Amino acid sequence: MSGEKSGADRDKSVPALGSELLGLVIGYAKQETVDPLKSLARFVAWGVAGAVLLSTGGVLLALAAVRAAQAESGVHLHGSLTWVPYAGGLILAVVGATWSISRIFKGTGAK
Repeated sequence: MSGEKSGADRDKSVPALGSELLGLVIGYAKQETVDPLKSLARFVAWGVAGAVLLSTGGVLLALAAVRAAQAESGVHLHGSLTWVPYAGGLILAVVGATWSISRIFKGTGAK
């Protein structure tokens, strides 16, 4: 009896079965592509927002270091040495970026 079809299956025509199959394929495609893309878009949006905030904070931190060096140096860094605080701020930014990049690659290489 397992080979016999029920009454509802025997009554369906080929076009009805085709449209049912199409509906199942479309539903499966939405489930496996559209829904994950929606959650991925939310993940990416939070990542971009975090990156913008962190980079803004890094720039402000470098500018604060430059301003602190200018304010605390007094008369020592005037004239031909006015570039020294900017070099210090640039070095601070490069060290911070290098540290961040090393943490990113260390996390992916360990897996």
